[in-house]
Amino acid sequence: MTKILQKLGLPINLSIDGIAIDNVISLVHWLMLVLFIGWGAFFIISIFKFRQSKNQKADYEGVKSHLSSVLEVAVVVIELIILVGFAFPIWANRVNNVPDASENIVHARIIAQQFVWNFHYPGEDGVFGQTSLDLVDEIDNPIGLNRSSEGGADDIVTINQLHIPVNTKIRLDLSSKDVIHSFSLPELRVKQDAIPGMVIPVHFEATMTTEEFLVEMEGTSREGKGLEIACAQLCGLGHYRMRGYLTIHDQEGYEAWLEKEKSYLDEESDDDWDDDW
Repeated sequence: MTKILQKLGLPINLSIDGIAIDNVISLVHWLMLVLFIGWGAFFIISIFKFRQSKNQKADYEGVKSHLSSVLEVAVVVIELIILVGFAFPIWANRVNNVPDASENIVHARIIAQQFVWNFHYPGEDGVFGQTSLDLVDEIDNPIGLNRSSEGGADDIVTINQLHIPVNTKIRLDLSSKDVIHSFSLPELRVKQDAIPGMVIPVHFEATMTTEEFLVEMEGTSREGKGLEIACAQLCGLGHYRMRGYLTIHDQEGYEAWLEKEKSYLDEESDDDWDDDW
């Protein structure tokens, strides 16, 4: 069923949790298909069986069998099994098993705003620098990072560019500067609202690099197109252009990217951050 859903538009799965999520989607679609055919057939049969014509009066007594009640109970039971047996455990894993920052993970922050995604990495020391609304500058310092604060000097900030390593637990702490946004990575089966005043952790683990994904997509409608970060919540007139780009590296490639970002910081550190912030 998953392959059928992919033919109908379900993206390829790049997450270790994607199989369980896809199984729930498949079960729900099978149930909806059975209900659609069953109730549709019942509706058509009822129209013809109980219609009023010149030679036949309408039958107002209806069906006397209890089969319909039994079917309704069966549908409820199946829905409970899907909800309790499949959906609840997946949701519990999302909520209760958030990896701790002290574990061997990649930990970053996402600060959403109209109409960009700001990504904040803690740098080599693993400590996020302090941020302040008073320091926000939409061009030079969109998240209000205080470079002079503890841990702030080596922090990495990117706009619309998320870089992660493959086969590594990722934790992203999601927040918003203005309105409600929705952080969506379809191929990783991630979608979480970014709500002003709240910090919501999102975690996942990728199973394929971007290069491998591009090879996998050859000959399809996605050929040559990388992984995008979508905003799945209408957030204003510029909602259509609020998208970012995800790059999944192997470990060597990820470390090379970090070194490149570090070199940019070394160039910027020639200026006196104490004077600027």
